[in-house]
Amino acid sequence: MRITPEVVERVARLSRLELTEQEREAFSAQLDSILQYFARLDRLPTEGVEPTSHAIPVTNVFREDTVTPSLPREEVAAMAPESYEGYVVVPRVLEAEA
Repeated sequence: MRITPEVVERVARLSRLELTEQEREAFSAQLDSILQYFARLDRLPTEGVEPTSHAIPVTNVFREDTVTPSLPREEVAAMAPESYEGYVVVPRVLEAEA
């Protein structure tokens, strides 16, 4: 499939983007180049190649989870700028629905 400026304009309209004529030309050339590259990749012999999720081996670098006692609720409430009945009071970020 060839990416033309008309295709780019249609996608831009669907995405509610306003593009200049120069941008349509540039994007159509860039996208067409990308698709040509993928077409080249499609021609590569991949029979017997095992699917991978990473190009190199990846290992987990996180430490093991260990259960440790948490801070007492009263101590945390004492450190908070404002608390109410053992809970930390924070500013509201969502509006209450009427």
